[in-house]
Parts: sequence; structure tokens; C-alpha cells
Amino acid sequence: MLDRNIETFIGCDASYEDSHIVLFGAPFDSTTSYRPGTRFGSRAIRHESYGLETYSPYQDKDLCDYATFDSGDIELCMGSSEIALGQISERTRTILEDGKLPFMIGGEHLVTLGAFREVYAKYPDVHIIHLDAHTDLRDDYMGVKLSHACVIRRCHDLTGDGRIHQFGIRSGDRPEFRWAAEGHTEMYKFTLDGLNRTVEALGDTPVYFTIDLDVLDPSIFPGTGTPEAGGIGFMDLIKAIVLVGWKCNVVGCDVNELSPSYDQSGVSTAVACKVVRELILSLNK
Repeated sequence: MLDRNIETFIGCDASYEDSHIVLFGAPFDSTTSYRPGTRFGSRAIRHESYGLETYSPYQDKDLCDYATFDSGDIELCMGSSEIALGQISERTRTILEDGKLPFMIGGEHLVTLGAFREVYAKYPDVHIIHLDAHTDLRDDYMGVKLSHACVIRRCHDLTGDGRIHQFGIRSGDRPEFRWAAEGHTEMYKFTLDGLNRTVEALGDTPVYFTIDLDVLDPSIFPGTGTPEAGGIGFMDLIKAIVLVGWKCNVVGCDVNELSPSYDQSGVSTAVACKVVRELILSLNK
């Protein structure tokens, strides 16, 4: 049983008992390889969500028509990645044990591993749909295996080959791309082409959906720690969210890598808020 946060994401103030989707923030950025600051992302998204309407014209749905619970940010250990991941796993486990869908807002991308460990424990046949600018497939980053540059490789340690589907990738070391090409992951570079085919092939298979917001072009989303030119457009991302949410059996998800201090206009945070709203609504079938 979790208590509702004092300030919730807009429209997400239902009771825990009544809600199918449970939000929580993972404000962690201790392994960020370039510019830190994503620890402030979840709080900014929650606060600035009140600049949105609860209604989505993209899906003709309204957050007020669904029961969603926001449990607030976890107070994470900043000195140990493994302890922080354990704290994220504990929150995720509570949500899953209560028969609900965990929706995490990061934070850097390493936080995905904490949530995915528990999703994998409950759904051992789960697949990952991964939208990102970066491969995140390094076996280690400067000798560290628990890094946001290694998070999908650590998830692969659990799933093995054939169950990680990557889209929008346009940055990484040459060995990462070669490792993926050997069949360890299904990677679609630069675009979201192939997502429809992947979604159809997955059918009712459990899916963990992870969105690194730097998949967007930095002209749309500059407020991130590792911006990469050449990203997808906002409407491409919204269409992907609706497709995955409506057609896949999503059993857990996250949105991460907003670093609000790098965009003083607030536009990046506004984009992140809308992504979160659309993903919540797409999961309410």
C-alpha cells in the first residue's frame, strides 16, 4: 500500500486501490557520462504538468476518465548505484505484487534496470521496446558496468538474445553496433521504421517500454544530458507511444533523461509532460 504524493502529475490523483497505473519518480543521475541534472527531471515533469490539459486530442481521451496514482519520488541513495537500483526494484515489486502497472519517471537511463529486474522476475518472457538516441550496449563504461551507457546490455544479461528491440539509435561505439548486429538485439538505426512490424510480431507477449527522451531531435528537446543531432520528430514519438500502448501488452514502462536545467525556456519539460500524458492514456485501453 502506497500513499499518494502531495503534488501529483496532473489528473493522477486517484486512490491507490482504484488505480491500474502507478507513477513513481526515480531522481538519480550519478552515472551520467556528460552533463548531470536528470535527478531533477521527475520533479519538474510533475510540477509543470499543470500547464497541460488532462484531455488529449491525439487520442480523444482524458486523464480524468481513468484512475491513475502518483506515489511521488523515491528518496534514492546517490552514492551507490546498486543501492539505488535496489530501492527502485523495491518500489516496482510493491506495485507489481498489487497487480498494478509500474510507470517510472527518471532520472538517467540506468534507473530502467532497477524496474526491469522486477518486471523480468514476474514476466520471464518479457521483451523490451527501447526508444533512444544511444545504443546503451557497452559492457562497461570506464570500467563501470552499472552506467546509463550500459543499461540495455545489463537488461540483455537477463533476457538473452532476441528480446530487445531498439529504435531511433544514432550514437554509440563501433563495438556496440557490431555486437547488436550479431543478433543480440534487433536494432533500427535513425528512425522508428520497423516498429509496426515488431509490435505485430509481439502480439500479447509482455513488453517493457522504455523511452529515453533524447531519441527526439535536440531542436525539439535540448534539455538532456547527452543531446544527439538527427533525432526523430515529436509526432513520430507520439504515434509510436499510441501504437505500443494500444497494441502491446505493456507490463511496465519508463520515461527518462530530462535534464530541465539545460533548457531555460521550459520547452523540453513541456515536451516531457506531454509524452508522459500520452503514454498514460495509451496504456488505458
